Amino acid sequence: MSLKLGVPSKGRLMDKTFAWFEKRGITLSRNGSDREYAGKVEGIDGVSLILLSAGEIPRELAAGRVHLGVTGIDLVQEKLPRWEQQVEEVAPLGFGKADLIIATPACWVDVDTLDDLDAAAASFRKAHGHRLRIATKYHRLVREFLTEAGVADYTLVDSQGATEGTVVNETAEAIADITSTGETLRANHLKILSDGSILQSQATLWRSRVATYNASEKTILNDLLDRLR
Repeated sequence: MSLKLGVPSKGRLMDKTFAWFEKRGITLSRNGSDREYAGKVEGIDGVSLILLSAGEIPRELAAGRVHLGVTGIDLVQEKLPRWEQQVEEVAPLGFGKADLIIATPACWVDVDTLDDLDAAAASFRKAHGHRLRIATKYHRLVREFLTEAGVADYTLVDSQGATEGTVVNETAEAIADITSTGETLRANHLKILSDGSILQSQATLWRSRVATYNASEKTILNDLLDRLR
Protein backbone atom coordinates (compact mmCIF):
# COMPACT_ATOMS: atom_id res chain seq x y z
CA MET A 1 0.00 0.00 0.00
CA SER A 2 1.07 3.59 -0.60
CA LEU A 3 -0.23 7.08 -0.08
CA LYS A 4 -2.00 8.26 -3.25
CA LEU A 5 -1.47 11.83 -4.47
CA GLY A 6 -3.81 13.16 -7.18
CA VAL A 7 -2.48 15.96 -9.40
CA PRO A 8 -3.94 17.72 -12.48
CA SER A 9 -2.99 15.75 -15.57
CA LYS A 10 -2.19 18.49 -18.05
CA GLY A 11 -1.30 22.07 -18.81
CA ARG A 12 -0.06 24.87 -16.59
CA LEU A 13 -1.74 23.47 -13.48
CA MET A 14 0.25 20.26 -13.76
CA ASP A 15 3.52 22.06 -14.56
CA LYS A 16 3.12 24.54 -11.68
CA THR A 17 2.15 21.76 -9.26
CA PHE A 18 5.25 19.78 -10.23
CA ALA A 19 7.36 22.92 -9.71
CA TRP A 20 5.75 23.61 -6.29
CA PHE A 21 6.64 20.10 -5.05
CA GLU A 22 10.11 20.33 -6.61
CA LYS A 23 10.89 23.42 -4.52
CA ARG A 24 10.17 21.29 -1.45
CA GLY A 25 12.51 18.50 -2.48
CA ILE A 26 9.92 16.16 -3.98
CA THR A 27 10.05 15.39 -7.70
CA LEU A 28 6.87 14.41 -9.54
CA SER A 29 6.98 13.10 -13.09
CA ARG A 30 4.65 11.47 -15.61
CA ASN A 31 5.31 7.93 -16.78
CA GLY A 32 5.86 7.83 -20.54
CA SER A 33 3.58 9.81 -22.87
CA ASP A 34 0.95 12.46 -22.19
CA ARG A 35 -1.66 9.72 -22.55
CA GLU A 36 -0.44 7.93 -19.42
CA TYR A 37 -2.22 8.79 -16.18
CA ALA A 38 0.29 7.46 -13.70
CA GLY A 39 3.56 8.93 -12.55
CA LYS A 40 6.33 8.56 -10.04
CA VAL A 41 7.36 10.39 -6.91
CA GLU A 42 11.00 10.82 -5.94
CA GLY A 43 12.34 12.32 -2.75
CA ILE A 44 10.00 10.48 -0.38
CA ASP A 45 9.11 6.79 -0.16
CA GLY A 46 5.63 5.35 -0.06
CA VAL A 47 3.80 7.94 -2.20
CA SER A 48 2.29 7.16 -5.62
CA LEU A 49 1.22 9.74 -8.19
CA ILE A 50 -2.13 9.62 -9.99
CA LEU A 51 -2.84 12.12 -12.78
CA LEU A 52 -6.47 13.22 -13.07
CA SER A 53 -8.44 16.16 -14.43
CA ALA A 54 -8.75 18.95 -11.87
CA GLY A 55 -12.52 18.42 -11.89
CA GLU A 56 -12.19 14.74 -10.95
CA ILE A 57 -9.92 15.29 -7.95
CA PRO A 58 -12.64 16.53 -5.52
CA ARG A 59 -14.69 13.39 -6.22
CA GLU A 60 -11.71 11.09 -5.72
CA LEU A 61 -10.84 12.80 -2.43
CA ALA A 62 -14.44 12.55 -1.22
CA ALA A 63 -14.55 8.86 -2.15
CA GLY A 64 -11.27 8.21 -0.33
CA ARG A 65 -9.61 6.85 -3.47
CA VAL A 66 -6.79 9.40 -3.17
CA HIS A 67 -5.34 10.58 0.14
CA LEU A 68 -4.08 13.96 -1.10
CA GLY A 69 -5.03 16.02 -4.13
CA VAL A 70 -4.35 19.34 -5.85
CA THR A 71 -7.34 21.22 -7.25
CA GLY A 72 -9.08 24.57 -7.04
CA ILE A 73 -11.13 25.86 -4.12
CA ASP A 74 -13.96 26.56 -6.60
CA LEU A 75 -14.12 22.93 -7.73
CA VAL A 76 -14.08 21.53 -4.19
CA GLN A 77 -16.85 23.81 -2.97
CA GLU A 78 -18.96 23.35 -6.12
CA LYS A 79 -18.69 19.57 -6.39
CA LEU A 80 -18.75 18.52 -2.72
CA PRO A 81 -21.78 19.20 -0.52
CA ARG A 82 -20.59 19.78 3.07
CA TRP A 83 -17.06 19.78 1.71
CA GLU A 84 -15.50 20.58 5.11
CA GLN A 85 -16.56 17.13 6.33
CA GLN A 86 -14.92 15.39 3.37
CA VAL A 87 -11.65 17.24 2.79
CA GLU A 88 -9.20 19.38 4.74
CA GLU A 89 -7.18 22.22 3.24
CA VAL A 90 -3.45 21.52 3.66
CA ALA A 91 -1.84 24.43 1.81
CA PRO A 92 -2.72 27.06 -0.81
CA LEU A 93 -0.24 26.77 -3.67
CA GLY A 94 -0.22 30.41 -4.79
CA PHE A 95 -1.18 29.89 -8.44
CA GLY A 96 -4.31 29.21 -10.47
CA LYS A 97 -5.87 32.27 -8.84
CA ALA A 98 -9.29 33.33 -10.10
CA ASP A 99 -12.53 34.83 -8.81
CA LEU A 100 -16.02 33.42 -9.29
CA ILE A 101 -18.18 36.43 -10.14
CA ILE A 102 -21.58 37.58 -11.42
CA ALA A 103 -21.41 39.69 -14.59
CA THR A 104 -24.07 41.47 -16.64
CA PRO A 105 -24.01 43.34 -19.95
CA ALA A 106 -21.97 46.54 -19.70
CA CYS A 107 -24.86 48.41 -21.33
CA TRP A 108 -27.10 47.73 -18.31
CA VAL A 109 -26.17 51.09 -16.82
CA ASP A 110 -28.77 50.85 -14.02
CA VAL A 111 -27.52 47.44 -12.83
CA ASP A 112 -24.48 47.68 -10.56
CA THR A 113 -25.43 45.65 -7.46
CA LEU A 114 -27.24 42.43 -6.57
CA ASP A 115 -30.28 44.49 -5.53
CA ASP A 116 -30.25 46.07 -8.98
CA LEU A 117 -30.02 42.59 -10.53
CA ASP A 118 -33.02 41.45 -8.50
CA ALA A 119 -35.06 44.43 -9.72
CA ALA A 120 -33.92 43.88 -13.31
CA ALA A 121 -34.86 40.19 -13.10
CA ALA A 122 -38.38 41.06 -11.92
CA SER A 123 -38.77 43.59 -14.74
CA PHE A 124 -37.37 41.13 -17.27
CA ARG A 125 -39.93 38.47 -16.28
CA LYS A 126 -42.82 40.94 -16.61
CA ALA A 127 -41.59 42.08 -20.02
CA HIS A 128 -40.68 38.71 -21.52
CA GLY A 129 -42.80 36.16 -19.66
CA HIS A 130 -39.85 34.04 -18.57
CA ARG A 131 -37.07 34.33 -16.04
CA LEU A 132 -33.74 36.03 -16.64
CA ARG A 133 -31.13 33.40 -17.53
CA ILE A 134 -27.71 33.23 -15.87
CA ALA A 135 -25.20 30.93 -17.60
CA THR A 136 -22.74 29.10 -15.37
CA LYS A 137 -20.84 25.90 -14.63
CA TYR A 138 -21.16 26.56 -10.89
CA HIS A 139 -24.79 25.85 -10.08
CA ARG A 140 -24.42 25.09 -6.36
CA LEU A 141 -22.23 28.07 -5.48
CA VAL A 142 -24.21 30.55 -7.58
CA ARG A 143 -27.61 29.40 -6.31
CA GLU A 144 -26.49 29.61 -2.67
CA PHE A 145 -24.96 33.06 -3.22
CA LEU A 146 -28.02 34.50 -4.97
CA THR A 147 -30.42 32.98 -2.45
CA GLU A 148 -28.49 34.59 0.40
CA ALA A 149 -28.51 37.91 -1.46
CA GLY A 150 -32.28 37.72 -1.98
CA VAL A 151 -32.16 37.62 -5.78
CA ALA A 152 -35.21 35.92 -7.33
CA ASP A 153 -36.84 35.53 -10.75
CA TYR A 154 -33.77 34.02 -12.41
CA THR A 155 -32.93 30.59 -13.78
CA LEU A 156 -29.50 29.00 -14.12
CA VAL A 157 -28.59 27.56 -17.52
CA ASP A 158 -25.70 25.17 -17.84
CA SER A 159 -22.62 26.32 -19.71
CA GLN A 160 -19.71 23.97 -20.29
CA GLY A 161 -18.09 26.02 -23.03
CA ALA A 162 -17.21 29.69 -23.37
CA THR A 163 -19.59 31.11 -20.76
CA GLU A 164 -18.68 34.72 -21.58
CA GLY A 165 -20.08 34.25 -25.10
CA THR A 166 -23.56 33.19 -23.99
CA VAL A 167 -24.85 36.76 -23.62
CA VAL A 168 -23.79 37.91 -27.08
CA ASN A 169 -25.14 34.61 -28.46
CA GLU A 170 -28.46 35.33 -26.70
CA THR A 171 -28.58 32.08 -24.76
CA ALA A 172 -28.36 33.97 -21.43
CA GLU A 173 -28.79 37.50 -20.10
CA ALA A 174 -26.02 37.32 -17.46
CA ILE A 175 -23.23 34.97 -16.40
CA ALA A 176 -21.50 33.61 -13.31
CA ASP A 177 -17.99 32.44 -14.11
CA ILE A 178 -14.35 32.31 -13.11
CA THR A 179 -12.15 35.23 -14.14
CA SER A 180 -8.54 36.10 -13.43
CA THR A 181 -7.89 39.34 -15.33
CA GLY A 182 -11.36 40.36 -16.55
CA GLU A 183 -10.08 40.78 -20.12
CA THR A 184 -12.44 38.18 -21.62
CA LEU A 185 -15.38 39.77 -19.83
CA ARG A 186 -14.51 43.20 -21.23
CA ALA A 187 -14.00 41.76 -24.70
CA ASN A 188 -17.55 40.40 -24.52
CA HIS A 189 -18.96 43.71 -23.20
CA LEU A 190 -19.67 42.38 -19.71
CA LYS A 191 -19.13 44.02 -16.31
CA ILE A 192 -18.78 42.51 -12.83
CA LEU A 193 -21.40 43.60 -10.30
CA SER A 194 -19.83 45.73 -7.55
CA ASP A 195 -20.93 43.17 -4.92
CA GLY A 196 -20.92 40.20 -7.29
CA SER A 197 -17.80 38.40 -6.04
CA ILE A 198 -18.84 34.88 -4.97
CA LEU A 199 -15.53 33.19 -4.22
CA GLN A 200 -11.78 33.70 -4.50
CA SER A 201 -10.13 30.52 -5.71
CA GLN A 202 -6.62 29.16 -6.24
CA ALA A 203 -4.92 25.80 -6.61
CA THR A 204 -4.79 24.14 -3.20
CA LEU A 205 -3.47 20.91 -1.68
CA TRP A 206 -6.23 18.97 0.09
CA ARG A 207 -6.27 15.91 2.35
CA SER A 208 -9.14 13.43 2.25
CA ARG A 209 -10.92 13.11 5.60
CA VAL A 210 -12.60 9.86 4.55
CA ALA A 211 -9.67 7.89 3.07
CA THR A 212 -8.36 5.02 5.21
CA TYR A 213 -4.78 5.19 6.46
CA ASN A 214 -2.86 2.26 7.92
CA ALA A 215 -0.08 2.88 10.43
CA SER A 216 2.59 3.06 7.72
CA GLU A 217 0.55 5.47 5.60
CA LYS A 218 -0.08 7.73 8.60
CA THR A 219 3.66 7.95 9.18
CA ILE A 220 4.28 8.75 5.50
CA LEU A 221 1.49 11.34 5.54
CA ASN A 222 2.90 13.12 8.59
CA ASP A 223 6.38 13.13 7.08
CA LEU A 224 5.08 14.48 3.77
CA LEU A 225 2.95 17.20 5.39
CA ASP A 226 5.86 18.31 7.57
CA ARG A 227 7.90 18.88 4.43
CA LEU A 228 5.15 20.61 2.46
CA ARG A 229 3.73 23.02 5.03
